[in-house]
Amino acid sequence: MDMDLLIAPIIIFLVIVAPIWLILHYRSKRQVSQGLTEEEFGQLNDLIAKAEKMSHRIETLEAILDTDSPEWRAKHGHN
Repeated sequence: MDMDLLIAPIIIFLVIVAPIWLILHYRSKRQVSQGLTEEEFGQLNDLIAKAEKMSHRIETLEAILDTDSPEWRAKHGHN
């Protein structure tokens, strides 16, 4: 009797869920193995440039704060 309750979910899994799961898995593996497209590579380079620019801005702001208010790090819990 207990085995009869398990048969339907197992069949549904094998017929519907497993094939979809396998298709999506191998599709994502293929996309990863193909690497970045030219557009994605350009976007990545833009993001890297923006991150570097933001890092420099943060360093400048911290230097200004260190000069104007030397205790700001201790007040706000920063290192």
